[in-house]
Amino acid sequence: MDYFLHLVILICIYTILAQSLSLVAGYSGQISLAHAGFYGIGAYTTALLSVSYEISVLITLPLAMVLSGTIAYVVSKVAIKTVDDYYIIITLGIQVVIFSIMNNWQEVTRGPLGIPGIPSFSLFGFEFDSKISFLLLSIVFAALVWFLLHNLTRSPFGRVLQGLSEDEVYVKSLGKNVGNYKVVSFVISAVLASIGGVLYAHYISYIDPTSFTIDESIFILSIVIIGGMRSLKGIFFAAVFLVLLPEVLRFVGMPSSIAANMRQIIYGIALILVIYRMGYNKSKSISNQA
Repeated sequence: MDYFLHLVILICIYTILAQSLSLVAGYSGQISLAHAGFYGIGAYTTALLSVSYEISVLITLPLAMVLSGTIAYVVSKVAIKTVDDYYIIITLGIQVVIFSIMNNWQEVTRGPLGIPGIPSFSLFGFEFDSKISFLLLSIVFAALVWFLLHNLTRSPFGRVLQGLSEDEVYVKSLGKNVGNYKVVSFVISAVLASIGGVLYAHYISYIDPTSFTIDESIFILSIVIIGGMRSLKGIFFAAVFLVLLPEVLRFVGMPSSIAANMRQIIYGIALILVIYRMGYNKSKSISNQA
């Protein structure tokens, strides 16, 4: 039962991460490979402050969000001057830089040794130190993130972002400042990703740089693509599928060494099918318009 609760908590955390990335990748049309970096910033910020200075999560959580948002603002101001592949390369570079800082700045982050002894998530004297209580906390945060994104993407701001992914030139012709919209969406996405990092750090009670690699960014992006670039509900089901997939493979008796490879193969096939369907629908739409 505890392991099942553990999996559901991970589903909630990955749902937060993937849904926040969908604001950038799905709505403003910017594919970012730096999401695990902002996820890590949230985790390391709360870990360092809570372990070294015993600062409450009521302070570390907002600080993590502000720090992630500030770094995202600086990055996005540079990245928006590029397009397509160059934008992806810049976000990839930022991911590598953030990981390198976590891995090499040993005086602060302890490098590959990681940070142990992270205290439980505590609010007003109540500690979420059991799996059931932390699951309820994770569900609340996941619901809040969903509610925020659900309303944001249906607001005039969200409609402009959707227009950017469809036809950026047309949005510019309407007098919209395209750059500002891209910057704001990237910052919001990073801020929400840091929430997932804070939850992860206090739940696992130990973090190290291997949890925030480029592979993690690709995994989060895979959830977004498989679930649907603009479908918050679909992203949730994709997170369930990809988190539970290794457990299903173990349940059928497949050795763990083979199960790990099968997981990569299965969600790789899923990515191919989803992208093929997206391309087919787009070409069909263009044909109908012609």
